[in-house]
Amino acid sequence: MDDKLIIANCSGFYGDRFSAAQEMVEGGPIDVLTGDYLAELTMAILFRKTLKNPQEGYAETFLKQMDIVMKACLSRSIKVVSNAGGLNPRGLAAALKELAERLGLAPKIAWIDGDNLMNRLDDLREHGETLSHMDSGLPLRDEDAMTVTANAYLGGWGITRALLEGADIVVGGRIADACLVSGPAAWKFGWKENDWDKLAGAMAAGHVIECGAHATGGNFAFMEDIYSYQHMGFPIAEIYPDGSSVITKHPGTGGRVSKGTVTSQLLYEVRESAYLTPDVTAHFDTLTLEKEGLDRVKISGVKGSPPPPSLKVCINRLSGHRNIARFVLTGLDPEKKAAIVETTFFNALGGRDQFDDVEVRLHGRAKHDPQSLDEAHSFLEIAVRGKNQDLISKRFPKTVVEMALCSIPGFTLGDLPGKGAPVIQHWPALVAKEHVETRMTIDGSTCIIPWFQDSGEMREKPVPAAGPMKNAYGTDNLRLPLGRIMGARSGDKGGNANLGIWVKNPDAYGFLTDFLTVEKLKELLPDTEPYTIERFEFPNLLAVNFYIIGYLGDGAASSLKGDPQAKTLGEYFRCKKADIPLEIVDQAWNETK
Repeated sequence: MDDKLIIANCSGFYGDRFSAAQEMVEGGPIDVLTGDYLAELTMAILFRKTLKNPQEGYAETFLKQMDIVMKACLSRSIKVVSNAGGLNPRGLAAALKELAERLGLAPKIAWIDGDNLMNRLDDLREHGETLSHMDSGLPLRDEDAMTVTANAYLGGWGITRALLEGADIVVGGRIADACLVSGPAAWKFGWKENDWDKLAGAMAAGHVIECGAHATGGNFAFMEDIYSYQHMGFPIAEIYPDGSSVITKHPGTGGRVSKGTVTSQLLYEVRESAYLTPDVTAHFDTLTLEKEGLDRVKISGVKGSPPPPSLKVCINRLSGHRNIARFVLTGLDPEKKAAIVETTFFNALGGRDQFDDVEVRLHGRAKHDPQSLDEAHSFLEIAVRGKNQDLISKRFPKTVVEMALCSIPGFTLGDLPGKGAPVIQHWPALVAKEHVETRMTIDGSTCIIPWFQDSGEMREKPVPAAGPMKNAYGTDNLRLPLGRIMGARSGDKGGNANLGIWVKNPDAYGFLTDFLTVEKLKELLPDTEPYTIERFEFPNLLAVNFYIIGYLGDGAASSLKGDPQAKTLGEYFRCKKADIPLEIVDQAWNETK
């Protein structure tokens, strides 16, 4: 297998299917086992663990998985690469060493750090780094919130160096997700730092497999295209010397790998077509997808250019508390009952202005002539956020319970309210590379991986599409949910959301680009109307991506929305109805037969 490197990913987030590591190792031949454990929110979760035990701060799941597969990986020369080190890669490396000794094994373990900037914030400010919010432009200040984590995204060359030094297991902190693939590929094929196209190809493959079963049919819009949802396989990227790749999965597993599932993941949590990484800018509008056989999709032709001179920094700040109450409203007049509950509740707490932010939602409306008790229910949610911990953690739930016998008829709760949770404000920022070191430690020796300096030409940055070309269609239309011809995948990027939408053929793409403007999207989804939305076209993927700025406030751990990670936004869009040209509908129908 010298002509390719088989990289299998066993984790898309901290909490993914535990058995996936063993399944990937035992399910077929692989060269590298990777695991991505670090979402933006995960760093805050790991911080809370360090408050209980300073020796923790890493993904304990990974350590337990290694207990099961370490012996097999060593015997089969499978390299293991992961960012499971979180806030404490050194501690994870030490724990892996102890585990190996207990198992009677002696792997060579390397760990990568330098990403943690928490103890350097004042020094960075003195060097002119304001760590300004990437969307609002506000500089980072300490007086309005307490910063708890600050980690720069590192590239893949520390991984490459560790593997060149003979490492069997490489763990790091906030290594950028896709770099878990580019680092081993550069080691295998001897790529140079300015092999832009090859690196860009690896980054595209890394982005596809980083979220686990997302690439193999998980959360895929067209459910009828998935063979089976049982025992869904995790993704594999076969990387080739020219940077091209084939996305696949182990035989006999559920799910499916198709151009659609790969397209869907390429659109996940991106902005424009220029995919920025610490090592290269990969231009997703240049790549080509080809079906190569059953559950095999080739990615080729990806163009790369030099990376930006700065690194993204994931900063999390403690900024108050939040809580939510869920009231069950039964039978007649749900709007009137909701208004009484809302008014009574806030009056008992001293008014809505006691809170920094409030959201009230009435949903799941009861049927007019219910045939069961469940059909008679509506649901009222009141969510709050603010700085007053006593108000939110104690008085808020106490007041909910005290309303039980002195409120609307049929008063009951979905569940008893808890003490709430801290508000973790996500603060995306940039820092110049010159202020961040990538340190790789192996066999007790530490080396610094220098940032590559290149004056290569930067490819022109994509700009939001101004307006689509008009296409000619017949006058016959059929009113259908858009999801009958359009797929969608949505997600969160800090406080922003993305909504990627694609179709299966060029004619449908013509309709998509004509029909779906920013204005039309806001008409279809009125709750996006207050936000600035950028629109980017991906003709090679027959896709359009919308980037909704500020939709999630300060990120998942502070948002009061019912879906604080925007995972359901795509399916919300797909259920909206529109007049679709009959010839487009006919083509879509023929494709699914």
